[in-house]
Amino acid sequence: MDVIQQIAKELNVRPQQVSATVALIDEGATVPFIARYRKEVTGGLDDTQLRTLDERLSYLRELNDRRAAILKSIAEQGKLTPDLQFAIEGADTKTLLEDLYLPYKPKRRTKAQIAREAGLEPLADALLADRNLIPEQFALTFINAELGINDSNEALEGARQIIMERISEDAALLTELRERLWQKGIMQVTVVSGKEQEAAKFKDYFEYSEAIHKIPSHRALALFRGRNEDLLNISLKPALDDQAEHQVCEGRVAQHLNITDTSKLTEQWLAETARLAWKIKLFTRIDLDLKTRLREAAELEAIRVFASNLRDLLLAAPAGPKATMGLDPGIRTGVKVAIVDPTGKLLATDTIYPHQPRNQWNESIATLAKLIKQYQVDLVSIGNGTGSRETDQLVADVMQQYKDLVFTKIVVSEAGASVYSASELAAKEFPALDVSLRGAVSIARRLQDPLAELVKIEPKSIGVGQYQHDVNQTQLARSLDSVVEDCVNAVGVDVNTASVALLKQVSGLSASVSENIVAFRDQNGSFTNRKQLKKVPRLGEKAYEQAVGFLRIMNGENPLDASAVHPEAYPVVEAIIDATGKSIRDLLGQSSFLRGLNAANFTNEHFGLPTVTDILQELEKPGRDPRPEFKSAQFKAGIEKITDLEPGMVLEGVVTNVANFGAFVDIGVHQDGLIHISHLADTFIKDPRDAVKTGEMVKVTVLEVDVARKRIALSMKSNPELGEKTAYKPAQPSSAKATNTAKPPKPQAPSTQGTMADLLSRAMKK
Repeated sequence: MDVIQQIAKELNVRPQQVSATVALIDEGATVPFIARYRKEVTGGLDDTQLRTLDERLSYLRELNDRRAAILKSIAEQGKLTPDLQFAIEGADTKTLLEDLYLPYKPKRRTKAQIAREAGLEPLADALLADRNLIPEQFALTFINAELGINDSNEALEGARQIIMERISEDAALLTELRERLWQKGIMQVTVVSGKEQEAAKFKDYFEYSEAIHKIPSHRALALFRGRNEDLLNISLKPALDDQAEHQVCEGRVAQHLNITDTSKLTEQWLAETARLAWKIKLFTRIDLDLKTRLREAAELEAIRVFASNLRDLLLAAPAGPKATMGLDPGIRTGVKVAIVDPTGKLLATDTIYPHQPRNQWNESIATLAKLIKQYQVDLVSIGNGTGSRETDQLVADVMQQYKDLVFTKIVVSEAGASVYSASELAAKEFPALDVSLRGAVSIARRLQDPLAELVKIEPKSIGVGQYQHDVNQTQLARSLDSVVEDCVNAVGVDVNTASVALLKQVSGLSASVSENIVAFRDQNGSFTNRKQLKKVPRLGEKAYEQAVGFLRIMNGENPLDASAVHPEAYPVVEAIIDATGKSIRDLLGQSSFLRGLNAANFTNEHFGLPTVTDILQELEKPGRDPRPEFKSAQFKAGIEKITDLEPGMVLEGVVTNVANFGAFVDIGVHQDGLIHISHLADTFIKDPRDAVKTGEMVKVTVLEVDVARKRIALSMKSNPELGEKTAYKPAQPSSAKATNTAKPPKPQAPSTQGTMADLLSRAMKK
């Protein structure tokens, strides 16, 4: 298979664009670098196309390697015919390739293989070729006691095993029946007998069935989790009419054997062979294949959702370089306090005990006020874990009692803070600091710059995925790593303040080179120009080329070093300076003047129109941050726990997670509420991400509250219908974290009532 042609066809681009990009990738160029600085080479492929190209390149190359190995194996067996070689060379998926290889794949000693060793293959061939034979009589000639064939029945059984294996290994028949069952098959689920109580969280699946090709990813993963925990039985029915579909498929196998006249004894025998081949061989294999297909598709979708949420979270608006106090709430163990300066440097730590059992409320207020005044704190970042609302009230009292202190309090997600606290990276960064206090530092810094802080945490621990522990971990890690890399390079990195964790996500920089950059900076002081980076040990020419455009030097010798303009393109800027007679400082930020320039006048053999256009845009807003302006939600006073909620309340909240069925929102009651997809907008939307993003501030209306099950239904519609409190049966648990352990209910029959349960049921059935 021609990999270049195949990818070009899939992306609907020219083969030359693909081949040029592949050459860059093979030379070690990263996707962010290619997307930003090699537009002329790729013909303007964007980062999404490049990511897809990179993934497909790996897949198709692996496919070709496997193809070559299969061809070699079959050729060594002396069984490679021109037709088989043509089919193998044309296979465009790993599944089809393995189907074609199945008859020739070395396998353990099967019943069919034993029959061949007993000399029964000629009997099988004869029965297939001559339908006028009488099987029992003809089989008598194959009796051989020394080979274990003592009578005609044993001979015929051996021949049947050979034919059944051939049928089950026919790639075309297998593909046809597999696709038929994918379209018609029904997944049937029941609870494991005697485990009803243990499987309570899967209650909605105790008697459940749905067309296999229609099962959404989150529901499929819930089903497989239930099966893996030995709580649910999952079986595949060929269709709604199970028996009739089995007969149709048996008939298709019979047709494959050219059975036309069952009045003949041989064809009667072959018809039974076809029935058994379907029941024992084909259906058993297809059942496994389709469940695997469903699981893999569900995993890919879950990974896509996780990656999308992670991107939104990493690119959330930063509060900026302001002195910040981080509060990691706790009840009995106290509230951990950490203060960092505008650059994120730790200034002070403390622990206060405003809550039970010490109840040092007033003393804690005094301590916080003193620290805020001493370190001129602008922001107070409060983790949203246990004790968050109580701690938020504590800070509100500080604001009330000390009106001379001017600062802003904001509740932030503390997901992953504990993971960071106990990590090797945190231990290196704060070797003398208690683990419990490191979390407060992370909470403070993630408000200043979410991206810079969250890159220190394993993406899986950030808590914005669906069933992330159930999916292929290698694929998940690769996808999330790509997201982190893209986000970091889209924003750019201040080389004089960045941590090793942030630097190693920059295009071209390894962990060791990032450590060398920080060590060089510590020893020699701040970098004043990009050229100094070449002095960093082990930062070679290739790494420099890949990384330097994404590294910023603020207030350096050359203003361009604080921009996304690559040093290799500085001559273009110099040409603009010569042509306009303006200095670089006079050009920067002059939008109206720069937009009046014709980019085509500054192109040359090295830099085309796309690059020059990018340069002019960068000069307009040098070092521009693609992230949105910082805003914060204000939780409503007096609404601190789920029992405080009532249908009809309008509240502000922050989107914590977006799934295919809706979005979870933190409204400040320690239990995220769910906005089902049907309540995200006044008009129909297919994807929740078309309406909201993780980290976004939203205004919601409380629809229903189920205190016993800790579930909250919310709406973003302008005029939502409020449901009955007792009727609430949401599609998912109302906690972002709980999405990894629970499941939506089965679809139900449409109802004329207007409760949230009905809406969810109807939407999920669609």
